[in-house]
Formats: sequence, structure tokens, C-alpha cells
Amino acid sequence: MTRVEAKQRNRRALLDAARGIVARDGHRARLEEIAERAELTTGAIYSLFGSKNGLLIALVADHLGPHDEGLERLLPAELALVDAVDAFARHYRRLCDDPDALRHLSFEISLQDLALRDPELQPRLAASVRAHEERLAGLFTGRSHDGSAVTPPQAQRLATAVRGLLVGLSQGVILGRIDAAPEDYFAATARALVTTEVLDPP
Repeated sequence: MTRVEAKQRNRRALLDAARGIVARDGHRARLEEIAERAELTTGAIYSLFGSKNGLLIALVADHLGPHDEGLERLLPAELALVDAVDAFARHYRRLCDDPDALRHLSFEISLQDLALRDPELQPRLAASVRAHEERLAGLFTGRSHDGSAVTPPQAQRLATAVRGLLVGLSQGVILGRIDAAPEDYFAATARALVTTEVLDPP
């Protein structure tokens, strides 16, 4: 195994170990236990991530990655804006049926708790989430809507609203608070955000 391959393997092992421990322990997660579970040392964490917060931020990016995978294929450029929003909402609803959905949600809540307790981590976590929204906004930009192309500011406002809505609905489904929320419901509520008030506020 080359040095680069070993580094990648160690990075993956630490991220996988940290995900489970952060989901279980939240702000009480200990670097020593993460390193032990990964069969590495805390020195490896500092070498690869720089700090505990560096590891946590990498964990956020690693967690959000699957949400972004295949979005270009899912939302081809020829789709109009409303159709793209519809397709994205249906994709988000399908993620709720993942067998690991509850574990993922537990991890997300633990990260938010960590960010509330750590003033240094909070803006870095917010930046990671913003980057995810900006990727979605990029996929909305330029699509046709009411006879014109969606501008970057319009796409950004819509991406923020759509993501906020779908995160809330998904949590309700995963936690069993929403009894009937099929794909059609997710899609309809997301499409309802494609309004002048959202795209072009006064």
C-alpha cells in the first residue's frame, strides 16, 4: 500500500469511527475513543484533520456528499424550474426510506448540538450547509420559469427555502411524526414555493 493509499484509508477509518461516536455521544464524543475505534492514534486525527473541529467539518462534508451525488443526472438541464424542484423533492423523500435514515438524522442532530456549544464550530458548520445549498442553487440557475431564465439570486432564495422545507418534512417522516407523506406530498409542497414572493421578494 502506498503512502497516499494509507492516508486515504486512515482518513476513511477515522470518519467512519467519528460518525458512530458523534451520533451516540454528541458533544461528549472523545477523540481518544474515535482513534481507538479506527485502530489509530489521536496523532493521526491531528495529522489528517488538524483538530477535533477539523474532523467534525470533514464529517459534515462526508455526510452531505451522498445528498449531492447524482443530482446533475437527477435534474437534467432541460427540466423547467418547477419540474426540477419536483424531482429534487421526490429524491429527498426517497432518502427517508433508507434503512440508515434514523441513524443519519441522529448524527445530524448531534452535529447541530455540537455547533451550538462551540462558537468556533458553528460558522464552519453553517458554511458547509451553505455550500450544499449553493450547489442546489447552481442546479436551479438558468432554468426556465414564466418565460425567463432563473437568475442566481432567485435560485439561491429558492434553494434555501426548498432545503429548509424538505429537511423539516424528512425529520417528521423519519421520526414518525408525519403519518402520510408520500413523494407526491413532498413534491407538491416544494413546488408551492416556486412563487414570485420567494423568487423576487419586495
